[in-house]
Amino acid sequence: MPRPPRIHVDGGFYHVILRGNHREDIFFSASDRQRFAQLVAETIDRFRMRVHAYCWMTNHVHLLMQVGEIPLGRALLRIASRYAREAQRRRVTTGHLFERRYRAILVDADCYFLELIRYIHLNPVRAGLVADPENYRWSGHRTLLGLESTPWLTTHFALDYFGVDLASARQAYRCFVLSGLGIDAGEELSRGRIDEPRVLGDDRFMAGVLMHSRPAGGYSIEALTEKICRLHGADPAALIQPGRRRQPARLRALVIHHALDRRIATLRELARHFGRSASTLSETLGHYRRTEPALFTRPLDIP
Repeated sequence: MPRPPRIHVDGGFYHVILRGNHREDIFFSASDRQRFAQLVAETIDRFRMRVHAYCWMTNHVHLLMQVGEIPLGRALLRIASRYAREAQRRRVTTGHLFERRYRAILVDADCYFLELIRYIHLNPVRAGLVADPENYRWSGHRTLLGLESTPWLTTHFALDYFGVDLASARQAYRCFVLSGLGIDAGEELSRGRIDEPRVLGDDRFMAGVLMHSRPAGGYSIEALTEKICRLHGADPAALIQPGRRRQPARLRALVIHHALDRRIATLRELARHFGRSASTLSETLGHYRRTEPALFTRPLDIP
């Protein structure tokens, strides 16, 4: 089954994880990390994006990025490809430096913004590299504390959560991060939802994300519904009738899955088509992805 496409939401916050191929090292010197940071700075300036937190580990990186109109993938392709070419020239080697597919989780910033900053900046502590995140040079933590300058890192957005006085805000931020020591970080911060790994947020956030992500035309909801119903021997009219019968609900979930996956329609358009609320459709899709994952593995020959 093809991997689902990236979700792009203008102004969205994303937890980005970029790993070395086979979990191998991507940084071999201080200058490597400095060059990677330079590429990040150049790229976010060019594409009008923001970085709110970062951490360069030895074999992977974490970023909390906020995008604009340009999709995240363009920025990461530019950063990763340029860094890989330069690193491979220096090491005189071939093969992929990074995993082929980076992880990008669209985050509900209202609920997870500070938790995610803490999670990212405590990575070196969890890895046993330092006892205090202030002692790790290659993250945004020291900049948020005012201990060094990183002009391309956006700090006011995070510090504003802790007060208007800068010194007090920095101290409160420091206490917040240190309060996370010894506490198991939630797996969802790096893996997303169980039913939708591309997203970190509750059902309401999920419904809003799918409703506002950019759709692509070329194939109609009606044509998709007719094709799926024909494959399963069902009447397309049954999917828009009221009621909660199991077979129409299963097929509605399948239509929703493929419509969103191929960006044939937004969740709002699907809700209007089926005569149900967007949140109901989101819950239905999540339910069948959890209980009948095999339902979504059959290839569907559509544009």
